Amino acid sequence: MKIGIDISQIVYGTGVSIYTRELVRNLLKLNLTNEYVLYGGSLRQKKFLTRYCASLSGRFTAKIYPIPPTIANLIWNRLHILPIEKLIGKVDVFHFSDWTQPPTTAFSVTTVHDLAPLRFPKLVHPKVYYAHKNRLNHVKREADRIIVPSEATKKELLEFGVSAEKIRVIYEAPEDIYYKRSEEEVQKVMAKYKIRGSYLLAVGVGQRKNTERLIKAYELATAGSSLKLVIVGKPLNKIPEGRGINFLGFIPTQDLPALYSGAEALLYPSLYEGFGLPILEAFAVGCPVVTSNLSSMTEIAGDAAVLVDPYEIESISEGIKKVLKGKIGFSKKGLTIANKYSWQKTALETLKVYQEAKKIKII
Repeated sequence: MKIGIDISQIVYGTGVSIYTRELVRNLLKLNLTNEYVLYGGSLRQKKFLTRYCASLSGRFTAKIYPIPPTIANLIWNRLHILPIEKLIGKVDVFHFSDWTQPPTTAFSVTTVHDLAPLRFPKLVHPKVYYAHKNRLNHVKREADRIIVPSEATKKELLEFGVSAEKIRVIYEAPEDIYYKRSEEEVQKVMAKYKIRGSYLLAVGVGQRKNTERLIKAYELATAGSSLKLVIVGKPLNKIPEGRGINFLGFIPTQDLPALYSGAEALLYPSLYEGFGLPILEAFAVGCPVVTSNLSSMTEIAGDAAVLVDPYEIESISEGIKKVLKGKIGFSKKGLTIANKYSWQKTALETLKVYQEAKKIKII
């Protein structure tokens, strides 16, 4: 088969970027009989896309164009013109990104990571909201298969009116850089970010990440102690840095494994996640986790994390106390869970979805 994949989103440094990058790498490692065409559209990050393709090995052709996301949104989501084949040639299967849904005559596969822009429209720019809304309408009508990272996201798509026959649940995984780091590595990264003493870790900032309640719960749970809270992400204007709270801003991915390894626990009481990759990243290095008892987080964490009501500060606070008392037990359970996930497995299951094209269309 000739398989096209949109890799445009790898430039953003998000969970969707990780998904696309790792999926493509592992598909190329697994399969030598299929031919891949990697489409990338970006004006400012065209060189980044080119470098990524140059780092890959396998049977593929790169088609990189200076098309900014705003133009892609206009052409493919709003006007819904210009079949993708006009840019990459004929393919048997095309796997779309989470941003645009061009017309195609190929077997159409797309990944819906979550419905956050529709669930929380006030938390995103109106342009982002309408881009996702228009795209999802095209997905609902035209996609042959829709990959989702959790049963929770599948349930949301069903409520959105998508046929269950189209949906395939394929879990994501932590990257292979996530493993327990040595004390020397941990101390080096702590020194880099001026972290002194024991700390709790939070990854992500914002209303959906529940940062305000998280900080209040931390202050309640650690009153009288020297335990600090380290937050990866930029502080919001409405969230002042308090006692023992350290916002790191955006940091290089390669520093995260050591930060997880040195933390007493990961605090991740998010209000909504399509998957919740930081939970597995923490599990993979043996870092205990406190997370929410809703959305996909319960599904991913199981009984390996302390589950809390993210809307109740006292519940989060009690969860922090509980995880600190049972760190070793939660650490062992988390490692067991993390070992069940791999990008190789994700790629294998995705390849099976591509192969469904043979049963439906003559290719």
